[in-house]
Formats: sequence, C-alpha cells, structure tokens
Amino acid sequence: MKKIGILLVFGILLACNESNSSNKLGAFNYNDDSERKYAPPPPSPEFIEVMMDEDILESEEVLQTTKIQEQKIIKTANLTFETKDISKTHQNIISLARQYSGFIQNDNSGKDYGREYIRMTVRVPSEKFQPFLEGISEGVGYFDQKQISQKDVTEEFVDINARLKAKRKLENRYLELLQKAKNVKEMLEIERNLSVIREEIEAKEGRLKFLQNKVSLSTFYIEFYKTSEVKSETVSYVQKITNALKGGWNGISVFFLGILYLWPFIILLFIIIYLIRRYIKRRKNK
Repeated sequence: MKKIGILLVFGILLACNESNSSNKLGAFNYNDDSERKYAPPPPSPEFIEVMMDEDILESEEVLQTTKIQEQKIIKTANLTFETKDISKTHQNIISLARQYSGFIQNDNSGKDYGREYIRMTVRVPSEKFQPFLEGISEGVGYFDQKQISQKDVTEEFVDINARLKAKRKLENRYLELLQKAKNVKEMLEIERNLSVIREEIEAKEGRLKFLQNKVSLSTFYIEFYKTSEVKSETVSYVQKITNALKGGWNGISVFFLGILYLWPFIILLFIIIYLIRRYIKRRKNK
C-alpha cells in the first residue's frame, strides 16, 4: 500500500513538470511569432541593388569619358612695368580689352613714396590671350615682372563631368525607386540618399562652372607705375634768417610755457630757501 502511494505522488509530480514545460514552450513560440509579425520588412532587392551600384556607375562613366576631345587650359599672366605716361597706358589697356572682347574686373590706383601706380585685373577670351599680351607689351622697354602660367585642368574637367553624369543617373534611379517604396522606412532612407546625392551634384556643378569660367577667360594681373621726380627746393639766405628767428621765438615760447607748468615746484623751492636762511640767521644770533 505504501509503495502504491509513493508511485501515485511521483506520477502527479511528473505530470505537473510536463505541463510547465509545455506552457513555457508555448509562450516562447508565441513571443517568437509576435516578433516576426511586428519586425520591419527587409529592404527590397531594388533598393539594395541601387545602393550597391553607386560606385560602379561612377567608375563606368569615368572609363567611358576617357577620350579627351580638347585640352582645358587655364592661362594667367602677371605683368609689372614702368611707364612715362600712366594715364595713356591706362587708356590703352582699356581699349585693348574692348578690342579683344574682354572686360576690366578690377581697377585700383594709388601712390607710394616716390611713385604713382595703377593695378588692374583684366579678363580676356583665352583665344585672344597672345594678341592682348602683345598689345600691352608694345612700348614697354623692360618688365619688372612678366610671369605667364598655363595650368592643364583637362583631367579634372573630364573626371567631374563623368562623376556628374553618374550622380544624375543615380538620382533618377532613386526617384524611380521612391515611387516603388513599400514602407515608410524605405521611403525615408531613399529621400536621405537623394538629399546627399543632390548636394554632391550641386558641388560638382559649381566646380565645373568655376573651371569653365577660368578656361574660357584668361586672367591678366597688370601693375604699371610712374616714378615721381623729387624736386629739391633752394632756400634763400633771407628765408634762412627768417626761419632761424621763428625757431628761436618758438624755443623761447616753449621755455616759458615749461616754467609755467613748473610754478608749484618753483614756489616750493623759494619757501625751502627762505626757511633755510632764516634758520641760519637764528643760529648766528645765538
């Protein structure tokens, strides 16, 4: 009888343990199902493909545009020279700029010690660079500075153009992908990437315009000056005497003005002398 009771108790405990295990397993399965239900969907294959194709597009465009049609050269000249007639030279440069379809970008004038100068910045079409340079050089005996530089930016020009085309293609792909977006998360991710790409496009377009401007218009930095003659004035003997008298009178005036500034100390000095003399007299009387 005692053995039967022990077996019954053991059976009940085993049944309870199996029930708890099955409950835990059921709870685990429920949580797993709920997580799968509410987890965000993975990105679409089209979105992943566009993300991976960005660098490939740029490299393909660079390879396709390696054929250079023409060189892109930035021409610059720095000229400094002396002239006898500064106004005539100034007008001549303005006339040459108009003649060769250029314009004056900066025009400044001033005076240094012993000379008068004008500094100009002139932009001229690149094909007119040499004729304009020869026109300025006429009548100039010596250039203090004559520096001609040519910078080849063809490689940078081609590279920016290629990358710009790739960025525009990528922008169009993202716009197409935005219309096919399946959830809000995917839309936000596409819009963020679109914003970055558009900023890059604007930066590259700005750099391309800058290079195109520098290539199409050459820049001349011109400084020309006229040395002023220092006139030595001859002073007559009478004028020297007059100047000496004026100088002496000015010296006396300054001296008396100095005394007036020192009057408190002078009074104090007289008081001290008076007290000393009075003290000496008293000593003698004693």
